[in-house]
Parts: sequence; C-alpha cells; structure tokens
Amino acid sequence: MTFFDIKNIAFEIIGYPISYVELIGTLFGLLSVYFASRANILTWTTGIINELFLFILFFQVHLYADMFLQVFFFLVTLYGWYNWKQKPQQNSITSISSKTKIWLASVLIISTIIAGFFIKNIHLYLPNYFKIRAAFPFIDSFVMVLSIIATVLLAKKKIETWYLWILVDIVCVFLFFKKGIVFLALEYLVFLGLATYGLWNWKKQLNNG
Repeated sequence: MTFFDIKNIAFEIIGYPISYVELIGTLFGLLSVYFASRANILTWTTGIINELFLFILFFQVHLYADMFLQVFFFLVTLYGWYNWKQKPQQNSITSISSKTKIWLASVLIISTIIAGFFIKNIHLYLPNYFKIRAAFPFIDSFVMVLSIIATVLLAKKKIETWYLWILVDIVCVFLFFKKGIVFLALEYLVFLGLATYGLWNWKKQLNNG
C-alpha cells in the first residue's frame, strides 16, 4: 500500500476513515477557495496541491470526468496565477455581458452531453486504463464543464464565477455523498459557504471600484 492509496488511512471521524489523499486534497482545497474569496493570489499556489491530490483520489473512485478536470484546473491555475500578477488597473473585478452568458450556457449544455457520452463509455475506449465503468457520467461531466467555465471566469476575475461555483458546490455535495466520499462532500458544504461569501465580497469590491 502506497501513501497515495485511498486505503491508506490518516484517521477516522465518527467511524469514517479519511485517507491521506482525501485529507490533503480537502485541506488545500479549502485554502484555495478561501484565498479566492478574498481575491488573494495564493489561491493559485494552494490550488496546485489540491489538484494533484484530487486527481489521484478521483481516479481511484472512478469519477473520471472529475479526474480529467484536475488537469484542466492545473493549466488554468498557471494562467490565473500569471493574470492576477498583472497591475491592478488591468486586473480588476468585472462582469460578463448578457450575450456572453447565453453563449456560455450553450457551451455548458452541448459540452456536458458530449463529455457525458465519452465518460460513460471510457471503459470501452480505454480498457487498459479504465477497467471499471464510470460512476454518474453525465452528472460528473456537468460538474466538469461547469467547473471549467467557472475557473476561466475566476482567472479573468469575472464576478459570475461565484454563481457557477455555488451551483457546482450544491451538485458535488450530493454526488460525493452518493459515492461515499463523505469528508470531501462535507468540504463542499464549506465551499458553498465560501462561494457565497466570495460573491458578496467581490460584489462589494465591484461596487466600490
């Protein structure tokens, strides 16, 4: 058994075993979202550690769309880190247009359907790597696509990012409870609170700006 095996347990809480992978991924995820809600650039450095450990976790619980999502998160993290380091006047909180909202909604629906069919059959396409059928492929894909859009908006400091993260958090709470990743599900309850705070805090900065 390796350190990264989800059967390698750090400790138990009320009978629920928490692996080192889930523990580290969860803690750095909390830090990343907290820093994001404060518009603090440390959100990107803590996010890298979160992405690494969640990639390992999701592979082992067969949530493959969420696993692939961590790769995208890593790439956007590098972009977001660079973008937030620019001068404040080039990097203030803004909002997207109504036309862009309609376009993003269309991308969300179409991409979720395409990704859902791919993830549903990934054990057939790549049997050497994915031996077990994906769990909840369309819900998982919806979370993946929505998170991708939200992360891009976060990197660009668009206030709509928080509306999307609130929706992601609500879906993930139910999804992860269903998969038995209880500690991570509880984390997303905390994320929901942080996303609500982030929306309030960014709105305040936007109005004051």
